Amino acid sequence: MNNFNQDNGGMQKRMLIMTLVVFVFFIAYEFLVLKPQQEAKQAQAQTQTTQNSAPAVEQGTNVSASAENMSKSVNALSSKAIGSNEIITQVKTKHNIIEIDNLGRIAQVTLQDKQYIDGNHEQIKLFEANQLRPLEVRFADVNVNNEAFKVNLIADKSNVDATSSTQKVVLTQNLTDTVLTKEFTFYPDGHYDLKISSTNDKKFFITNGFRPNVLADMYADHGMYVKLNDGTMELVEDGDLSKTNNYTGIKFVSNFDRYYATVIYNFQQSLAVTVMPDSQNNPQAFIHGNDNITFSGYLGPKEFNTLKALNPELTDVIEYGWFTFIAKPMFVLLQYIHNMVGNWGWTIVIVTILIKLVLYPLSYKGMVSMQKLKDLAPKIKEIQEKYKDDKQKASMHMMELYKKNGANPMGGCLPILLQIPVFFAIYRVLLNAIELKGAEWIFWIHDLAEMDPYFVLPILMGVSMWLQQKITPNTMQDEMQKKIFQMLPIVFTFFFLWFPAGLTLYWFVNNVFTIAQQYTINKMFEKKRAIKK
Repeated sequence: MNNFNQDNGGMQKRMLIMTLVVFVFFIAYEFLVLKPQQEAKQAQAQTQTTQNSAPAVEQGTNVSASAENMSKSVNALSSKAIGSNEIITQVKTKHNIIEIDNLGRIAQVTLQDKQYIDGNHEQIKLFEANQLRPLEVRFADVNVNNEAFKVNLIADKSNVDATSSTQKVVLTQNLTDTVLTKEFTFYPDGHYDLKISSTNDKKFFITNGFRPNVLADMYADHGMYVKLNDGTMELVEDGDLSKTNNYTGIKFVSNFDRYYATVIYNFQQSLAVTVMPDSQNNPQAFIHGNDNITFSGYLGPKEFNTLKALNPELTDVIEYGWFTFIAKPMFVLLQYIHNMVGNWGWTIVIVTILIKLVLYPLSYKGMVSMQKLKDLAPKIKEIQEKYKDDKQKASMHMMELYKKNGANPMGGCLPILLQIPVFFAIYRVLLNAIELKGAEWIFWIHDLAEMDPYFVLPILMGVSMWLQQKITPNTMQDEMQKKIFQMLPIVFTFFFLWFPAGLTLYWFVNNVFTIAQQYTINKMFEKKRAIKK
């Protein structure tokens, strides 16, 4: 405490600097380190096939033996099988086109809604050619498995129109020792039900495949999510899985990137899932099918309303990070406002204002504390000089001064710290909300999920941050601290150049209203000082 007082509120300043530096580091890491690393991994992964990926193990008492048997069956996954382009069934729904290949796997999903456009102005496709494909079956019996990758499945329909009504498709694979049957029911909204069975008690496993790999939308984390019956969620990020994990009592498993996911779910009967790393330590999920299994699936955008319509629990597929408990209700608020105003840009503006109003008591206390400390700065300096050889006495007199004037040396910092979860929560919401994709605001902002093409919003944000600094009381005496704070608008502007426009809009509006609040409080204290004089 002595050091804190002797340094004229140095702890407060250091905490504030630490908060800002941590924020800058967080953003810098996510956009300048994490993103390039992930894209490098994806580029490397595209040059490899998944024959090195370990297969699922059978649930039961003899787990090690099953794992050994299944490890042999991986040899069946030749590059020819993985890269097969023979499509036997094409299913068209209201929102996508689903292609099924000759091994009964989802070879590709092409999104049909107009906002899902890639850098080449073509409709977005979810999967790369050489990745592990959804709904691939692997048999526990090595001989059966080897044969299964050499025998094509036969479909009872080659073209299916499910744009307006539910449609069924049956795939059959006739093997020497078993017959594998996949009975699909496709729905207009793009999801499906699937029943898989094998004869002669031949046990199998079915994979959710590698996650969607849409390079045009790389910003955030990617990986796999599982939800257990007790409601807990477990996240495995790409590159972080070093060993096999077994899960029982699973409601859903989701492999996802920033905006899209492949999900297998069953809320009536629990799933058992084995998650194994591929050659890049990315998670790949294998569901235990025994000799028959039934579940539902979804491949597409992580749209809140779409997932909620399938099952409210599926909204948990959308991952917001540490502050999910704040982020999720915040998105619900955004959705509610958007339903009324019909424009996501104005929705962000309105919600930002609402957040500022809710947090105003905290902001007000912090700003008032800063003003009081500014007024006390000369007296604090006098005490420090008078008792420079007696830190204990200096501390005692300064505490008396704070108490007498109703000033809290931590009052300017604590409100800021308490607001940080809200800031990070809305950061994650706006970063991951696919609803912003293709959403226009005004003038040149045609896509709130993409960066401002003319950098107008980032520059306005930087200017507003500089102006906010200018009118905010600053009692810093350390030159290094001053320089750090003076550089922050430039640093933040640099990082925000590549931010989604929706997120930059939020920070700009937030700064504008902070400036208005600070200006009002500054005027209030100027009047008080004038009266005292």
